[in-house]
Amino acid sequence: MKIYFAAAIRGGRQDRQLYQQLINFLVMNKHQQVLTEHIGAKHLTSTSEEQLSDQQIRDRDVKLLKEADLVVAETTQPSLGVGYELGYAERLEIPVIILHRQGPNRLSAMINGTAFFTNINYYSTLDDAKRILSQQLQHISREMDQPNEDRH
Repeated sequence: MKIYFAAAIRGGRQDRQLYQQLINFLVMNKHQQVLTEHIGAKHLTSTSEEQLSDQQIRDRDVKLLKEADLVVAETTQPSLGVGYELGYAERLEIPVIILHRQGPNRLSAMINGTAFFTNINYYSTLDDAKRILSQQLQHISREMDQPNEDRH
């Protein structure tokens, strides 16, 4: 399964280590590929993709979204880019798992109020997030293994 991991870059990198831990957890399963492993990279800062133009970043990310079987979005840090990616995933009808850490930052009403985004999961700790991902990935894998006419 090809996973597009979405999380804040220009919106703030304070959760970079969390992103890296979640990506590492996803990569641990050798039947999964994270297309956007760079999201957790230490060298990636809110301004570090300067070698690429904004158009190149957008085109690369849209190409990767089109390849993805699943989007996992960590939405705790507000991010216009993640919102755009989620809207694009909805347009392409790619299943989405949303992880949002409980705290002062509320999930955007545009995401929370969209019927497509039914897999919204609130968590407190990294272990909570891993448990949620494990359960959701098992469920989604079973759905993907079913013939199209049997999916709900």
